[in-house]
Amino acid sequence: MANNGSKVGCWIAITILALLLFGSFLTNVGLTAAVFSGSASSGNDRPVDEEPLFDEIWSYGYGDTKVVRIDLTGVIMRGRRERLFGHEPDMVESILNQIRAATIDTEVKAILLEVDSPGGGVTPSDEIYAALEHFKTLDEERLIMVFIRDLGASGAYYAAMAGDYIMAEPTAIVGSVGVIMQTLNMKVLGDKIGLSSVTIASGANKDMLNPFEEVDPQHVAMLQELVDSMQERFAGIVEDSRGLESRELLDGRVFNASQAMEHNLIDGVGYLQDAIDKLTFLLDVEKIYMIRYYESRGFFDSLMASRLPQLPDFNAIAPPRFLYLWKP
Repeated sequence: MANNGSKVGCWIAITILALLLFGSFLTNVGLTAAVFSGSASSGNDRPVDEEPLFDEIWSYGYGDTKVVRIDLTGVIMRGRRERLFGHEPDMVESILNQIRAATIDTEVKAILLEVDSPGGGVTPSDEIYAALEHFKTLDEERLIMVFIRDLGASGAYYAAMAGDYIMAEPTAIVGSVGVIMQTLNMKVLGDKIGLSSVTIASGANKDMLNPFEEVDPQHVAMLQELVDSMQERFAGIVEDSRGLESRELLDGRVFNASQAMEHNLIDGVGYLQDAIDKLTFLLDVEKIYMIRYYESRGFFDSLMASRLPQLPDFNAIAPPRFLYLWKP
């Protein structure tokens, strides 16, 4: 029995040693990657934020007219998702950089914006819209084709208003022109379990929407005024872009593709090839060729990005925020 016990202890020691060695290996790899990425970025010969540089991959077509495909997929929200080592890119900044790269490339005559998003943050949605509008100001012959796959709602639809033509797949959901702000109030629950908040604030309105205090109607009125002002901007942009005669339908509701077409919220219903054909027609050319942007990664960047676990998000008590987001 003692012999068996010593064997078990030996295996436990070996396992612990192996885990320590593996942890040391990961740490060394992370430090090496940081050193290499730092040294690689020290030789920049251009302002990388103003003039982002991407590699290009040939996506489609054999024409002479250059079009860039850009994806707008997922919740439109700034922020980098942390991994065990490093982080994933900020999706909003990535999209803005791609639009910026297309803008400064004089050969690019159009952007095909492929949308599948419920919307997201108010400001990021507006930033993408503004960047797309700027793309067209440098060349009056440039066009933006928006192709909505499964969902083009709220902030994603806001960004789509920069499009010269919007096409949605037959089963797509479109619309949700509106602003939302949500939070939880746990006052009753806190009273039941003896949980309360201690807040030291500089003014009566600094502690607005404290989840452990009664909801103050004056605070709700203040926030409603802000929501209404953001909705006014959103609805105004949609009204002007789509040439609507009223805002009756811009109350947050969503539409299927045929309904959106009927109410002039989109221009066509079809699939990707239909969108490409329509864009070719609008550019008044026989053929186009499309490219995608991608960022080439070195060995260590690829190693860090491959199958490393993500750190959990702790958003359970995230503060409320104003959103152009469809949240059914």
